[in-house]
This record gives sequence, structure tokens and C-alpha cells, in this order.
Amino acid sequence: MAKRIALVLLALAVSAGSAFAQKQVKLVIAGRDGDYGNAMQAAVDAYTAKNPNVTFEVLKLSGDDVYQKSVIDLRTGTGTYDLVLIDDPKAMQFQKAGWLEDLDALYKKAGRTVDSDFISTTIDLCRFPNGPKGKLYALPFVGNVSLFAYRADLFAKYGLAAPKTWNDVLAAAKKISEAEPAVSGVSFRGVKGNPILTAFLPVFWSFGADFFDASGKPAVNSPEAVRALKFFLELAKYAPKSVPMNNTAQVRDGLLAGTVGIAPEVWPAWLGKLDDPNESKVAGKVTVTKHPSDVKKSSPMNGIWHISIPVASRNKQAAFDFLEFLTSKEIQKLMVLKAGLPPSRSSVYADAEILAKHPWYPGIKDALENAVARPRTLFWAEIENTMGGLVQEALIGQKTAEQALDEANAKIAQIIK
Repeated sequence: MAKRIALVLLALAVSAGSAFAQKQVKLVIAGRDGDYGNAMQAAVDAYTAKNPNVTFEVLKLSGDDVYQKSVIDLRTGTGTYDLVLIDDPKAMQFQKAGWLEDLDALYKKAGRTVDSDFISTTIDLCRFPNGPKGKLYALPFVGNVSLFAYRADLFAKYGLAAPKTWNDVLAAAKKISEAEPAVSGVSFRGVKGNPILTAFLPVFWSFGADFFDASGKPAVNSPEAVRALKFFLELAKYAPKSVPMNNTAQVRDGLLAGTVGIAPEVWPAWLGKLDDPNESKVAGKVTVTKHPSDVKKSSPMNGIWHISIPVASRNKQAAFDFLEFLTSKEIQKLMVLKAGLPPSRSSVYADAEILAKHPWYPGIKDALENAVARPRTLFWAEIENTMGGLVQEALIGQKTAEQALDEANAKIAQIIK
């Protein structure tokens, strides 16, 4: 009798486990639009093919919308979302507020640890405090980073070596502008706010400048910062006259059309057509790499997006299972091939199929390994908008470099008060 009862209990246990495994779960993702949304959809489709008991609602929102909707939901603890995408400079707000699930605890519960294949500059930003010893609150969805591109054919034509320093860039831009009437020596985004500041930051950082000093006081008018901006304004002499109005389309299209010699700020998403002869007049002629250096090493801007599980999610275990799947080597490769999203895992950059399609991908890995994060402050959006407006005023000649940066420093001091 006892044996019979034991067998019944065992059967019930197996049945219960099977029922749990087959339980229908719906995961709601606060995601991005464009290529990010296309990549997420590819991952979701691959996951549901293996896990038909899990369904998804993927919101494909603008950057501003995904931030605003996520903040409202997480602040109120409503639990609408099971996974959220977070732009890196906004991550600290989510981390400090306690809105995100502790992934270290979920890994421990699963008997695993996050593996070392993630590039350290991407995974370290997903921890708080940032760095290898912080608590893990996210995984890097995309290894986005600013890049440097130049016409290798023109450099060879005029005996110019690959630029190692920013002075090399200036000399090359001058030579190309003088020798090639149909080509601008350099082109970058000059629209005020985020565009021009993002173009300027790799110069700013590599010249030894930073936003704050060791005591936390604004330092954007330091001698190093002034020197960096003066250099940037000198470089702009070899850019199109339209550069103060240039945004992504103008830089990208000029690069593809062969009318730009050097693009000191490009992003992986801009370069999908670079080696397609049907789309690019310079296919196979452009080198994409990390930025040159000055007193400091190459300093590309880190532009990763985090993906996290809100504390209020009602489906944390299912969300964690999908999160691991989404950031796995296999799915990161899929997202490269389907949507051109740069991975955050080292191994994917060595994949032969990807290198055959995107031979410049090692340049992204090199840039990521040297990437610099924007300052960890809750006031970044205001700082970026303020300083980016004043840098543009210097570009169009309304202010000197010193005047623009002195005003930026004073305004930043007021912002962080």
C-alpha cells in the first residue's frame, strides 16, 4: 500500500512539473524601434520556436518613449513590463532607485555565473557601482560604440599613413580638402545638443579633458578641454560649410557617396551599406577603426543599451531565461546578420560568417575595448543639451572656445546643485 501511495505521489509530482513546464507565459518587453526592434523580433521568433508556451508583446518605441514609459511603470511598481531596454547614460537612475532585479541572485539560483565572453567595458556598466565588483542589474543588449572612418584609398593616394593621433587627422583632412575639390576632408554632426557633443567627445576625452574633477566639480573649461575644442574648431575648417546643420543622414550619405574623406564619428548602424557596391561608391575603400589618440589613449564613446528585468515583473524566471537566450553568442550573431546590431560578446567578433559580411567588425571590438562611458550622473541629459548648444555656438563663431566652455562650466555647476 505504501509503495502504491509513493507511486501515485511520484506521478502527481511529474504531472505537476510537466504542467508547470507547459504553463503559458506572456512576456512584455519595453523595447526600441528601428533596427533594435527588428533584432529583438528576430530573437523572440527564435525563442518561441523552441518555447511555444511563451508568447511576447514587444513594444517598439522611440528612445524617449521607452524611457518615459519605463520610468512611469517602474516608479509605480505596476509590473507592466518583464524586460526593459535602457540607454546607458540613464542606467544609473534605474540602478540607484532599486527598480531592477538583481541578476547575480538569479544566476546563483540557476547555479550559473555570467560568463567572461562579454567585453568588460559593456558588462561593467551593467553593474552598480559600475565595475567588476558591482551588483549586476542588466546584460548588454548591444555593443554600440562610436567609430572613426577614413578613405583608405585617398590616404594611399597621397602617401598618408593610417592616423594614429588627432594631429595626423588634421593634416590628412587639410591635404584631402586641398587635393580633392569634390571631397570634404572631414565631416561630422554639427547640430546642437547630442549630435555635436557626441562628435566632440572622442577628441575631448583623448585630449585629457573630463566633465568633473576629482572632487566632483565641473571641469569642462579646463586647459585640456579648451585645447580640445580649439582643435575641433580647426578641424572643422575642412568640413562642409553645412556642418552646423549636419546630422546622421548627411554624414552617412556623404561617406557612402565618397564625398567625405574622414568621418570622425560614425556608428555601426550607419555602416550596413558601406561595403555594398550597389549602395556605396567607396565599397572596400573605407577603413573603420577606433579613434586616434592624443595625450590619452583612443577614447570612443560607449553607447551600449542595457536590458533588465524590473523588480515588479510577475514573470521573472521566464524573463531571465529569455534574457540569457537573447544575450547568448548564437542570438547575438543572429542579430548581427538580421539587423546589423553590433554584439557585446568577444567571440561573435571572431565569427567567420560575420567577418565575411562585415570585414570592419574587428574595429568595433577594438573601439569597445577602449570605450569611455558618459559621466555617471542623473543630470546627463541637461548637461549634454547645454554643453552641446555652446559647442555649436563656438563652431559657428558666436563664441570663442574659452567663452563657450566657461559658460558651459558655470551652467553645469547650476544644473548639478
